[in-house]
Parts: sequence; structure tokens; C-alpha cells
Amino acid sequence: MGNEQTSNPQDDYKAKETKPQLGERWPHGGFRGGGGWISSDRVTSTYDLVEQMHFLYVRVVKARDLPPNPVTGSCDPYVEVKLGNYKGKTKHFDKKVNPEWKQVFAFSKEKIQSSIIEVFVRDKEMVQRDDYLGKVVFDMNEVPTRVPPDSPLAPQWYRLEDRRGESKVRGEVMLAVWMGTQADEAFSEAWHADAALVHGEGVHSVRSKVYVSPKLWYLRVNIIEAQDVESLDKSQPPQVFVKAQVGKQVLKTKVCQTRTTNPFWNEDLLFVAAEPFEEQLVLTVECKAGPSKDEIAGRLVLPLNTFEKRLDHRPVHSRWFNLERFGFGVLEGDRRHELKFSTRIHLRACLEGGYHVLDESTMYISDQRPTARQLWKQPVGILEVGILSAQGLVPVKPKDGRKTTDAYCVAKYGLKWVRTRTILDSLSPKWNEQYTWEVYDPCTVITLGVFDNGHLGGNENSAAAKDSRIGKVRIRLSTLETDRIYTMSYPLLVLQPSGVKKMGELQLAFRFTCLSLANIIYLYGHPLLPKMHYLHPFTVNQVDSLRYQAMNIVAVRLGRAEPPLHKEVVEYMLDVDSHMWSMRRSKANFFRIVSLFSGVISMSKWLGEVCKWKNPITTILVHLLFCILICYPELILPTMFLYMFLIGIWNYRSRPRQPPHMDTKLSWAEAVNSDELDEEFDTFPTSKPENTVKMRYDRLRSVAGRIQTVIGDMATQGERFQALLSWRDPRATSLFIVFCLIAAVILYVTPFKIIALVAALVYLRHPRFRSKMPSPPCNFFRRLPARADSML
Repeated sequence: MGNEQTSNPQDDYKAKETKPQLGERWPHGGFRGGGGWISSDRVTSTYDLVEQMHFLYVRVVKARDLPPNPVTGSCDPYVEVKLGNYKGKTKHFDKKVNPEWKQVFAFSKEKIQSSIIEVFVRDKEMVQRDDYLGKVVFDMNEVPTRVPPDSPLAPQWYRLEDRRGESKVRGEVMLAVWMGTQADEAFSEAWHADAALVHGEGVHSVRSKVYVSPKLWYLRVNIIEAQDVESLDKSQPPQVFVKAQVGKQVLKTKVCQTRTTNPFWNEDLLFVAAEPFEEQLVLTVECKAGPSKDEIAGRLVLPLNTFEKRLDHRPVHSRWFNLERFGFGVLEGDRRHELKFSTRIHLRACLEGGYHVLDESTMYISDQRPTARQLWKQPVGILEVGILSAQGLVPVKPKDGRKTTDAYCVAKYGLKWVRTRTILDSLSPKWNEQYTWEVYDPCTVITLGVFDNGHLGGNENSAAAKDSRIGKVRIRLSTLETDRIYTMSYPLLVLQPSGVKKMGELQLAFRFTCLSLANIIYLYGHPLLPKMHYLHPFTVNQVDSLRYQAMNIVAVRLGRAEPPLHKEVVEYMLDVDSHMWSMRRSKANFFRIVSLFSGVISMSKWLGEVCKWKNPITTILVHLLFCILICYPELILPTMFLYMFLIGIWNYRSRPRQPPHMDTKLSWAEAVNSDELDEEFDTFPTSKPENTVKMRYDRLRSVAGRIQTVIGDMATQGERFQALLSWRDPRATSLFIVFCLIAAVILYVTPFKIIALVAALVYLRHPRFRSKMPSPPCNFFRRLPARADSML
């Protein structure tokens, strides 16, 4: 038992293949193509990557001729749809006898426990119990089944019955009742039975939705110069700089070095802006009045719509703008026109359409198209993802004295974000929703995250509530075979202060369909990002800063949708904290580098064994191969490429059959200690006590010291190569150039084959002819000077 328990977590952290029944079934068990499922070659089906789910739909359209209340003389009607324990209500209308609701209710077939559907029409009362106006009853056995692409079922007028159903009463209601699947058009906007447990505005966050990221632009503002800048201190010319602000982004130019009233900068400032352009560019010209005091000389506000959009690096016309003199109030507005001189500023500004605005890490990029739609190429493929279900979720929040989870899934690829409906109070939610994306580059990643909905209302803390992370899955499209349906169960792993924790499993079905193989092959020879990133690149600091600003803008804009995609969800999906220091990540990256050199190390070990004649037969075969290559040097390159071809063919048998998943061993998530995890989850700036920060700072210094030593050693070796001919050591350089002259003469006189053969025989000589001391060339190289002596 102990062995099983220790080995299980390793298997739990791996992705597994599943075999769900995908596709559409004909109603009432009918067969098509020899089986109950539509075969995978029918790509026109909207829902061929999910398991079919049946829902009872009730469409409440309107009512007419409802009886008014005899006391008030008016009617405030609403409709209640009841199926067993589930009740759904429409909104009520004040004083309306002919109301229109146009609302659809959906009840999952799995949860239906009644043989009748009751539709009640009631009159809302403020004080006493709501009045009963009438009802319509349907028998479940008589409900028709609708299969898309059939047209929607036409609603009909039904006379209302009394409480006992014995006679008709005044008033009619227009209804349609049918049995359908999640492929029905009414599905996405329907009120689901689960929503009966949700209060107030929280009901909006239960439905599935599609979101589109805002269209992002880089705004480049080139601040050239200013004229007639005056400061309060008239005794000397001012030291001037310009501060620019777009929304919450604030950038400053350098302070003009010369004290002058006509300062010159010619400096570029870069911002991120989103359509529609709500923010404005606010420029203030400021003068240095002291070490930490600045005074404003003038101000300028420009709407972003005034700037031209460019697709390449063609020149943009510069313009002069007059600044508002700062300090004049509204009452003194007329006096502005009396000023003979006003401060002017010279600008060149444009919106860059030729760049892709990075709002996610380039490691997990899902879109690389430039901002301007005119520069987009045709899509090369289609990605279809069926979000099936989750299994074994961990309860994350208390509810009615127990712990539960209200889970939903978010998928992000390109500009399109999707959010499934929230399945309430279930540790094994079934979504069975399918989504499609156009693919413009296969070397991109789709990210899926599972969250617990913390905004369902009904509690006092709903405003401060957050959606908890349950886990994340990334799938790189280039690792998928085309036109193959993958059905996978991915573990949902979250790193917590207590360590790595499995929160459940997410079951997915996905397929990458290739539209143009020629275009995909063409893409592999082209850069990932648009050409402007390479012709006129940004600095590393600019990229980091702009990415952070872009992520903030995306989070704010998606948070303003209805229902909102909350900031904590967007940040988790975009890996907002991936740049923060982490001892665990540093270790993981170090061992990734070490593993890269493992092939070189094993090759050098093998060569060492050949040289030491550990296996004489292998050494003799290497001698023979070398002699053949020396005699026929034209075979060297073909032999190398043939060898790589054979390795590639040999590795085909053991090729990965499944796309890769997050690896806890590779991430060093299992071996990390509690203090390192505590440091990783610390806030920025730190919130820890002084002694903890001191210990961590000392540890960081020791790690950085080791890294510094390794980098210094690499620099030293490079500088020794430079010292061979730089005359830093005149004797060493003299020896080397004399050696080069002698070698040139010998190589000219002697055929290359003999030189290579002698060199190989010396290298592969038997151990009895070897000395344990380093060779003269190594000794010579190690004696060469490096610039380490000049370091302070």
C-alpha cells in the first residue's frame, strides 16, 4: 500500500488519454452510419467534439388579455416555470396586461424528476402573497424533440387554466416547449435551472460568454523641442523636461542639459492605447525648481484620434502646438488671449499599426498578428476545442456549513476569450461546450484555466470576492497532428504556499485542422512577430513595460463586459507574474541548461572511452572510419547529414503521441522547500519582517555570486582567445605568431590528409602513450592574460 501511495502522485500529475462518446446522436436512439454517433469526418457538425447533453427548453414569449386586480385595477405580471424542484421566474412588468418577456428556460434532462411542466402566470404583490392568474401544464411524454439545423419551434397561444385545471380562465400566454441539445441556438442565452440558486446580479455570471480582447495600438510620441518656456524664477534660464500621460501610463523625457528657454530633446515615448480611444495624451512642460520640486510651465491635451496611423516606418509630419499657460483659472480665461507669447511644443506622434502589441509572454504567445488588419494574412488552420468536464475538483469555499465549488472554464487564444457557464455546487461539472478559433500561425499556444465563481451574490462580501484559481492547461498547436481528434484528461496543478497541489482533472477534446499545408510550411521560414519588431525593435525594458501596460488595459476592458471577466482571471491567464524572482524557477532554468549539455557531456565521455581504449573494437572502428573520411574528405558532410537522418528516423518510433503538459519535476515544484515557496508568494515590495528579508537577501547574494562566477569564467575564456593576437602578453603573442607562420608553411607543404591523420592518431593514441599532465597547448592557453586583472 505504501508503494502505491508514493507512486500515485507521479501518475496523477500526468496527462491521460480518455475515450468519451463524442458527437451528435439521432433522437430516440436512431442510428447513422452503423453507429449511434456521427463519424469524425463530418466536420460540418457544430458539436462533434463534445458529449451530447439534452435539455428541456421552455420559451416564454408574451401574454395577452390578463385580468386586472379587482382592488388596484392593474396587473404586474410575471411567469414562473416549474419542473419538479426547479423554478424559474421571468421579470415582472408594472401595470401591463399584455406583457412581452421573450425569455428561454433550460432544464438539464439528467436532473428532471417530474413528468409534467407547469407554467404559472402570477400577479406580483408588494405586501401580500402574489395573486394566481392561471397556468398551463405540459406532459413530458408529449414534448417534441428538435434537432438542428431544423428551424426553431414556433410558439403557440395557450389558454390559462384555473388551479385545478378543470376550466379555462381569462388570459392567454404564448409558449414553445421542446427537447433539444446544447447545439440549440437558445442554449447560450437560456436561464439554466442552476441559476435558481444564484441571487441578484450574480445570475449574469453563470452564463457562457465569448469576449474579444480590445484592439491595442502602440502610441509613439516623439518630443522634439519647445519654445519660449518661462519659469517663475526669472533670474536664470530654466531646466526643462516634458511629462506625458495616457490613462495611467506616465513617462518623462530627460531633463534638457542646457539651461534655455528653447529646450531640445528629440526623444521617443511609447504608450499602449486601446480602441475605442477613451484616454487622451496629456503633456506638461515642467521646469526644475529644486532637487525634488518641479513647476509646471504649460499643459496640452490631445485626443488620440487626432494622430495618424502608420503601417510601416514612413516619416510622420511633425506639428507645433501651443500650450495652455498653467495657473490661469476659468474666471481668468479671457486674459489668455492678452498674452503676446505662448509656450509652443514641437511633436511628431503616430499610432503604430505594424507591430503586434504584446499582452502575453512570448513563450506562450497565442497571436502574433500586427495591429493593422490590412497586414493580416489568410488563416492556415482551424482549432476546435470541446471543453467536456472536470473530475475530482477540490472544494474551495464554504457554503451552508460545507465546502463546495462553482466551477467554470476560460479559454484564451488570439483575440478571442471564451467562458463556459458556471456549474453550481458540483465537484464533477459537465460543460460540453465547443468553441472554434482561426489559426494564423501553428507555433502558438492556447491557454485554458478553471476557476471557482466567487461572484454569485447572496453574501455580504460579493463586492470583494475573487474567483479562485483551480488550475491551468497550455497546449502548443505545433505539437498536434493535423485532423486528429485528441481526447485528453489534464491534471489541474496549482502551486500554493504549502507546495504543488492537484485540484482535479480537466477533460478536453481538441482538433487542429489544416487549411493550407503550403502556407504552414511557408510560415516556418519566417519570423514569429511582424517585421517592424526586427527592423525597428524596442529595448528589453520597453517591451517589459509595454507588456505590463497592455495586460492592465486588457484586464480593465474585459472587466467592464457584462458579465465581467475579472482582473484576477485575466492576470492568471496572461501569466502576469512570470517575470518575478523565484528561487524555484531559477533552479529549474539552471537544470534545464544542464540537461541541454548532457548530450555533449555523454559524447565527450564516449570519446574519452575511445581514447582510453576501454573497448578496443570500438576504438579500431573509429580509426577505420576516420581513415576512410581522410581518404575521401568529400564524404565528411554527407556522412554527418546521413547520420542525423538515421537518428531522426530511429526516433520516429518513440515520438510523443500526446501534446506535452506541465511537468512538476521540470518545474522543481515537488522538491522546493517551504521558505522558497513563501518567498515566491510574497508581495512586491515585500511584506515580510526584517530578519526574514535579511536572510533571503543573503541567500540571493550567494546564488547571484555563483552565477557571477560562472559568467566571469566564460568571459575569461573569451578574453584569452582575444589575447592570442592582442600583444597584451608580448612573449605569448610572439610565440603564437611564430607558431602560426611555421604551421602555415607545414600545412602548405604537407597534404591535409596526412595532417588530419596524424592529428587523429595522436588524439586516439593508447593510454600507455599518454601523460596525466595537461598538454602544452592547454598550458599555453591557461597562461594567457584576461581582463579580470583590471576589475576593481
